[in-house]
Amino acid sequence: MKNAIMLVLSLGILLPGFCQDKTVLLDSYFNNEYKKDASGQMVSFHYKWDETGDVGYSKLSDLFTKNGAKTATLREAPSRDNLESADLYIIVDPDTYKENPNPVFIGKKDIKAITKWVKKGGVLVMLANDSANTELPHFNELAARFGMHFNDQMINHVINDQHFEDGGISNSGNPVFLTSKKLFMKDACSISITGAAYPVLKNKEDIIIAATPYGKGTVVAIGDPWLYNEYVNGRLPKDFENDKAAEDLVKWLLSKIP
Repeated sequence: MKNAIMLVLSLGILLPGFCQDKTVLLDSYFNNEYKKDASGQMVSFHYKWDETGDVGYSKLSDLFTKNGAKTATLREAPSRDNLESADLYIIVDPDTYKENPNPVFIGKKDIKAITKWVKKGGVLVMLANDSANTELPHFNELAARFGMHFNDQMINHVINDQHFEDGGISNSGNPVFLTSKKLFMKDACSISITGAAYPVLKNKEDIIIAATPYGKGTVVAIGDPWLYNEYVNGRLPKDFENDKAAEDLVKWLLSKIP
């Protein structure tokens, strides 16, 4: 039985109920943009679980829920206490001054708390962006602890909807993306790796997703926010399979939880 369980985990397949009571925590502290809603109230937006518009993560949240996990949001600095209940922690697109007049940058205290949590068995997912649209220097201080670096290099640049193919990546046969063969990711940054870090997905010679074991945990770096609602096949040509790739990724991430 033990060997069978190890096999399904290595393939990214989840057993029914395996992820029950597992919590996927989404940062809303380093990524903390606000805008006025229809009533004039200031509301948090951009890559939020409950946000159903193009830039929300509601579809991704639904996939985590479908696969047995529950989602939550962290609106304060990460610490030993508030990370303790999380199994998977996602930090996406930290704010720049262009996006937030008072951005909070990842600091040494944050890095210490996150690193200790991962070492004990946490799964950290870092989603960056091209350098014009995210705060890479401090994000890279965290990434460096795990042998990874988001490069100041835009890849997969897509001019407009007539050039979707410029953001296309073949992932057929990839051991993480078991059901999808072609995905779309645009205007991402590439990733450099050292030590135990390894490529999960490459586009030609550029690493676009990387991962590494760290203590009992795992860290995954992705060069773009990628799986927000607009591109979980909201308006992509039908040969792109971001919806399948999203579920493949969710299952693989959940399988990394000890």
